[in-house]
Amino acid sequence: MAAKSANLYARIEPDVKEQAESILSTLGITASNAITMFYKQIILNRGLPFEVKIPESKVLNVSALSETELNAELEKGYADMLADRTKSAKKAFADIRKDYGI
Repeated sequence: MAAKSANLYARIEPDVKEQAESILSTLGITASNAITMFYKQIILNRGLPFEVKIPESKVLNVSALSETELNAELEKGYADMLADRTKSAKKAFADIRKDYGI
C-alpha cells in the first residue's frame, strides 16, 4: 500500500464539517479515510460517484408561502386526491424502499 503523504486543504462550512464528521464517527470512519474513499470512487467512476444536476421540480418551501398561496397548494392536493392521482403511504414507502434497496 502506498504511503499517505499528500496533503489536501479544503475550506468547508463548519456546520457541514461537524455534521459529516459526526456521522463518519458513528460509522467508525475518519474524515481522511472518507476522503480517500471518495477519491477512489472518483477514479473508479471516472467522474463523480453520484449524479450532479438541478432537480426537475422545485421543492416547495411551505413556510415562505402566503396564506393565499398555501390555500392554492392545498387545493391542488385536494384536486389530485379527487382525481385519484395519489398513492397510499404504504405504497409510497414501499416504492422508496425498493428504489433505495432498504
